[in-house]
Amino acid sequence: MTDLTTAAPTTGRRVTPSARLILPADASRAEWLAARRADGRIGSSDIANILQVGYGVPLNVYYDKVGDLPQDDDAGEPALWGNLLEETVAREWARRNRSVVRRVGLVSNIHRPWMTCTLDRRVLECPLNREQREACALEIKTRNAFVAGKWVRAIPDDVLAQVLWQIEVTGFDHLHVGVLIGGQEYRQYVIRRVGHEVIIENIVTAAADMHERIMTRRPPFPSGDPERLVELYNDLHPDREGTVAVGPEVVEVLDRYETHRLEEKAAKRGKDEAKADAVKLLGGGERALFGDEPAYSYAAHRGRPSVDLSLLAERWPDAYEACVTETTVRSINVASAFRKKEIA
Repeated sequence: MTDLTTAAPTTGRRVTPSARLILPADASRAEWLAARRADGRIGSSDIANILQVGYGVPLNVYYDKVGDLPQDDDAGEPALWGNLLEETVAREWARRNRSVVRRVGLVSNIHRPWMTCTLDRRVLECPLNREQREACALEIKTRNAFVAGKWVRAIPDDVLAQVLWQIEVTGFDHLHVGVLIGGQEYRQYVIRRVGHEVIIENIVTAAADMHERIMTRRPPFPSGDPERLVELYNDLHPDREGTVAVGPEVVEVLDRYETHRLEEKAAKRGKDEAKADAVKLLGGGERALFGDEPAYSYAAHRGRPSVDLSLLAERWPDAYEACVTETTVRSINVASAFRKKEIA
């Protein structure tokens, strides 16, 4: 059976055991972006970042909810194809499981309205128990082939966190997950509340702390991947100019930066010296054996294509203009008074 095309449920009506609809599935993206920020709402897409198992960091969620980050009107190619293929995956799940599903929309928990999630599909006839018509829903994912290994035995941590949050928001005992990997490999899973109670409790505790911080304008302490933090700070301040007075903490920060810079430089030199010694041991050979075991090889492989950009710009300016994108990058330049000298 395929996806129903009946009208969406009325906004405000209870659509799951413990959640009401606050925005129908056919609402515009602008409406959805505004609704997910209102009243410090925490959605399932925020949970992975709060728990530091997603791409972003907890501060991403905070600054997004307080409105300091631009609305993400264009989520890129992966999100575009995910949206286009969502209906296809939903219909295939319904066909394989002889079930019926229906679009829902953005819902919020009845007891804690700041807890929200977007349900991809409401399952009207659960294939696990057709006699009792058990209430549940379907989460739909599309992923590229490079992450197929993360879906072998179970679903990845970021998706698990999202689904467990949906279970808590909606009051369902379980959710189904259907994923299309690499555009041609379909897999499906069932995630149950039973066995995940402690994890759900921890998720809600972390989300509640973030919600309180959003409502009281108290950002969490910076944590998570440092590269993601730098990306966040650049998003918060895309146009930098002027001079800022900093406090005495700058001494410790720059000392730490310089220490790691010199360690990184020394480590690279040490690696290069070891590489030179390894190549020397090979003489004219390509592979080394230690006893009967392979030790290492010094094999040739194709490198990246090299382009003379100056020549390209001079002889074929139209091609240069069409193909070459010049980007701006920022780097830390430590003043001489704070710069450490390399020890010989």
